[in-house]
Amino acid sequence: MEKKQCFFCTSSHKVVDYKDPETLRRFMSSSMKIMPRRRSFLCASHQREFAMAIKRARILGLVPYTLH
Repeated sequence: MEKKQCFFCTSSHKVVDYKDPETLRRFMSSSMKIMPRRRSFLCASHQREFAMAIKRARILGLVPYTLH
């Protein structure tokens, strides 16, 4: 079975941007939690950048903390 590759390493999205909520929501659960690496299939460096981007977007109100 082939291992899945990191989305940001293999695509043209080279930078994790907190101003792009559609891309950020792709790696969040239905309850708006940050997905762990084993479910998001991101590499370690991009997972760290992604977590910081989510937190920045939440502070600015671009991504909600929860849906309820």
